[in-house]
Amino acid sequence: YRALIFPLLIREGKPTPFFTFILALLFCVFNGYLQGRSLTTYATYPPGWLGDSRFITGFLGWLIGMAINIHSDHILRNLRKPGETGYKIPRGGMFEYVSGANFFGEILEWFGFALACCTIESLAFALCTLFILGSRARQHHE
Repeated sequence: YRALIFPLLIREGKPTPFFTFILALLFCVFNGYLQGRSLTTYATYPPGWLGDSRFITGFLGWLIGMAINIHSDHILRNLRKPGETGYKIPRGGMFEYVSGANFFGEILEWFGFALACCTIESLAFALCTLFILGSRARQHHE
């Protein structure tokens, strides 16, 4: 969603520096490879894992986090009318509870994924997401 769909939905925005784009691309490719390799080569699950409470709870966390993320991005994209500039405080959805609802949703997504997968690689990605997006959320809040 964040890498493929979200950029196509943005109406206007600041241009992204090429170096930042390359770093983000490399991170996504490396992380995708790491997660995929971990799940297809090293992770082993007992029979009935899809019915295990850890998997179900993690999957629900991922699903709820993604819904929060997508809904919050929708609110953010529609804050300003075409041609309007300036900062606006988002209202509605999870923005009523946290100032960085989109960041919160994405963090919840990846911790849900980590719980559902129960791999060190998925936990590492969830922690990286927490530290990176947590600091961005704090900056946006301030």
